[in-house]
Amino acid sequence: MNRLHRCYCRSSHWQRTLETRLLPWVLGSRDLGDDVLEIGPGPGRVTELLCRRGVPLTSLEIDPALARSLRARMPEDRVRVLQGDATDMPFEDGRFSAALSLTMLHHVPSPALQDRLLREAHRVLRPGGTFLGSDSLSSRSFEWFHWFDTLVPVDPTAFAGRLRAAGFRDVSVDVATRAFRFRATRDG
Repeated sequence: MNRLHRCYCRSSHWQRTLETRLLPWVLGSRDLGDDVLEIGPGPGRVTELLCRRGVPLTSLEIDPALARSLRARMPEDRVRVLQGDATDMPFEDGRFSAALSLTMLHHVPSPALQDRLLREAHRVLRPGGTFLGSDSLSSRSFEWFHWFDTLVPVDPTAFAGRLRAAGFRDVSVDVATRAFRFRATRDG
């Protein structure tokens, strides 16, 4: 992420947006189960909110500095933070009850790698496990915000098919003004 993007993702404004709008919209009243994977926490604002809810959590972050920073801030007994690549996850098959990916897929450098991440999410979920998330819709301001940053926008109109191709069922994709959310279940 570029400097502007990092600053914004650490801001109290983004924290409030996550807490009051994005996270409730994505999660609803869903029970995430007893072993949840957060893919790509970045600076960890969602991690903090999930930790407050008492969600048992493992966070996988590709950036070593962000992973170290998040690990230093999170209580070890509630959040396990690992540095690693979500396109090649270091977890056994069928481990997690749920997996979350919030506003990070557009940072994966190609559609092929995004699809690989989807297949990995499917692999590490238990049968019947839920994959939930969101991403931003492309726009000029969104592209400007990602200047000198990895940006591979995700087309929400094709995303349900991509989730099904990764092995998910009960797929739903809902589009709002600036973002879309998705929910899918690992077959079983």
